[in-house]
Amino acid sequence: MSVGLIAVLVAVFAGAIAQRIAGLGFALFVAPFLVMVLGAHEGVIVVLVCGLVSSAIIMARVWADVEWSSLWWLAVPAAAATVPAAFLARRLPPAPLAIVVSVLVLAALVISLLLHRTEFTVRGRLPMCLTGVISGATNALAGVSGPAVSAYAVISRWPQRGFAATLQPYFVLVNVVALSVKFAVDPAQSPSFGVSTWLGIVALIVAGVVVGDRCQRYVRDHHARIALIVMSFIGAFAALVKGIADL
Repeated sequence: MSVGLIAVLVAVFAGAIAQRIAGLGFALFVAPFLVMVLGAHEGVIVVLVCGLVSSAIIMARVWADVEWSSLWWLAVPAAAATVPAAFLARRLPPAPLAIVVSVLVLAALVISLLLHRTEFTVRGRLPMCLTGVISGATNALAGVSGPAVSAYAVISRWPQRGFAATLQPYFVLVNVVALSVKFAVDPAQSPSFGVSTWLGIVALIVAGVVVGDRCQRYVRDHHARIALIVMSFIGAFAALVKGIADL
């Protein structure tokens, strides 16, 4: 087993734990590492597949708390924005796309930190639709859909329980759309993993969700988010440096 593959598996396991504890964070944590190891195009595909699997598992556990009206106001605009963004992603060479992924993650992290310190509040369907558009576009480009909706949750004062539950079917829907469009545009983007590797990835996602379920009882939300933000900054910065070097 190569060092790169081990790094992928470790990142997937840690990302699943973060997703279960905080409700989001899988792609934010995993995307920079997978882009470094697998390349921009294949890395984003793996992020989308793994995010879909982890959210589907968690969704079954939080179904009763999903706010369905909010889900559709986010998901429909996100699906509409996915198509042009997926075509744009395919036209970008790997090195510039890796830089785009890293910059989007870093920008999202900085914005999220700044919004936590503000008293600014938004309400209404229009901000929710705009959030869906931004989230869908960044998901197709970088495999990262969570930061935009996370920022919206902060400035709309969306309660954590309903927000975390609603994000799981949202991630499932937007990732299905993004994967469908990407494979329709270019089926060759699929990573060259064997069946055993994919089975190992799925097993680690399940294990990560189980571990996160247990850790959730003892870890405070803000501590989990701080750890997630720190690791995401490190991964995104490293991927940015690699992308620039590859140019």
